Amino acid sequence: MALTFDEARETVLRQVRALRGTPPTETLPLTDAAGRVLAEEITADRDSPALARSVRDGFAVRSIDLPGTLEVTGEVRAGERFHGTVEPGEAIEIMTGAPIPAGADAVVMVEHTQREGSRVIIGRAAEPAQFINPQGCEAAAGETVLRPGKRLDYTDIAILAAFGRPQVQVFRRPTVAIIATGDEIVEIADSPAEFQIRNSNAYSLAAQVTRAGGVPDILPVARDTAAHTRQMVRRGLEADLLLLSGGVSAGKYDVVEEVLAEFGAEFYFDRVLIQPGQPLVFGRARDKFFFGLPGNPSSTMVTFEIFARAALELLAGQDETPLFLPLARLTRNFRHRAGLTRFLPARLSADAAEVTPVEWHGSGDIPALTRANAYLVADPNRPEYAEGDLIRILCK
Repeated sequence: MALTFDEARETVLRQVRALRGTPPTETLPLTDAAGRVLAEEITADRDSPALARSVRDGFAVRSIDLPGTLEVTGEVRAGERFHGTVEPGEAIEIMTGAPIPAGADAVVMVEHTQREGSRVIIGRAAEPAQFINPQGCEAAAGETVLRPGKRLDYTDIAILAAFGRPQVQVFRRPTVAIIATGDEIVEIADSPAEFQIRNSNAYSLAAQVTRAGGVPDILPVARDTAAHTRQMVRRGLEADLLLLSGGVSAGKYDVVEEVLAEFGAEFYFDRVLIQPGQPLVFGRARDKFFFGLPGNPSSTMVTFEIFARAALELLAGQDETPLFLPLARLTRNFRHRAGLTRFLPARLSADAAEVTPVEWHGSGDIPALTRANAYLVADPNRPEYAEGDLIRILCK
């Protein structure tokens, strides 16, 4: 039975979440941790900020004294502490990030003051606590600030550094075996005959796997015999995830599903109502998940991004596997045949507000894919879009 796009993606997420287990971990220096998935809970080792501090350049004051003219009795900068107390009728010049002096309960921006010698004239009232970050308002000592399962970005690296973590425990990156199939496939350094094609799919998949946090392992091309395909699949199932490209259609020499069945494969689906990529296989054999991706380059790339990438991210220990499909306005009329969710090459404007379909000649048209920086995502129940209509997009 064929599944819709949404049904197939939910099947992938449900099955992998239920059966993935806990990935092994390793400890990395913070400089190597960006892009990896966190494997431990991170707590604040102290209050942040450790003291109440100013968020503006200006003057630390007692709000009850304003408006008025105050005597400036000192200065405090970030990285130092004022050891006196702000008394009635006094102000302390303060810089952004500096600790709030004792006795002060507000900061007045320098732009709202007038300096005359040792005095400052402030002609407006101040609210208690204005422009002050209280101690611990960002995080309290012992508070959990990062949880396992999060892929670490540069903001996470900053918080790890801020809380004194030169090393961090992360999940090991999954290994992904990649097997292109078909007698027509030759290696990329070869000179193909007119009826042959170079093995571009394995290398595009390797790039996608690396970007998604996996370690690709490109295996030799599986030829169109059950014996050779069986040999390659056996090797592929030693990895954490197996990706096969081609050999999953209904052709006479498409033997991938037959061979996978010999390894006791459980097939969760073998067809999805999308274009490109209808003959897509997802299942599990010998406790390893596998995808049989269609062999045309566009089909391979799209089906990895919308299905296999989610499985890989989950196997890497990641909790959330978002698929962002934002909206953009079409620059011209667009039509497609209803019934399938279509992912078609397109060019997104620099401000991501407008999108233009890219002319292409089917799923094997790699040059058209390189001219595109996104895919239109056409709704299966909506065959026509007018210029200016909003349509979902998938960014490359």
